[in-house]
Amino acid sequence: MRVVIAEDDALLREGLVLLLANEGIEVRAAVDNGDDLLAAISAERPDAAIVDVRLPPSFTDEGLRAAVEARRRLPRLPILVLSAYVEDSYATDLLADDAGGVGYLLKERVGRVEKFLDALHRVVDGGTVLDPEVVAQLMVRRRADDPMRTLTPREREVLALMAEGYANGAIAEQLSVSETAVSKHIGNIFAKLGLQPTDTGHRRVLAVLAHLRS
Repeated sequence: MRVVIAEDDALLREGLVLLLANEGIEVRAAVDNGDDLLAAISAERPDAAIVDVRLPPSFTDEGLRAAVEARRRLPRLPILVLSAYVEDSYATDLLADDAGGVGYLLKERVGRVEKFLDALHRVVDGGTVLDPEVVAQLMVRRRADDPMRTLTPREREVLALMAEGYANGAIAEQLSVSETAVSKHIGNIFAKLGLQPTDTGHRRVLAVLAHLRS
């Protein structure tokens, strides 16, 4: 796998380079701004990009905008965005093209190497990965009459894993339940939230995210 990295924090940037190299992943470029990211993507045509949301000069959303432009120039380029903050609008903007191969993680996940690498590989495989903390905070920002409040604790656990991009089998393994039980929980979730059921991972995540933000 060949990747490019855009991260303004030199320590984290070099840490990512070393982490990925130790896993046999080739880092073709490691830059600290959006313009250099786009130049590297055009020159290297990597298999994936890892991008910080906040890059120079304003440290607002330059990384996100560069990521969106990168996917315009290189359609379906897998992109894993990193952020130090839970900002759900970033996740929505990133998912807007409905093409899959995108992820939004908090930077603290990088320290959990197995989780971080799993997310990167799932994004490269065309999946959609949302940080569980993003989902958790969206869940609590609900109106008193919202149907989200009708979900059971187990259904909320399943919903959070769905939003992270896990398939039914992986959810069953993580929760130590049968895949049949997971399917039943998902059916209940879709029914309570008024969503159309689908087994397509990216659409499933988009449907969940759309409802969480509605």
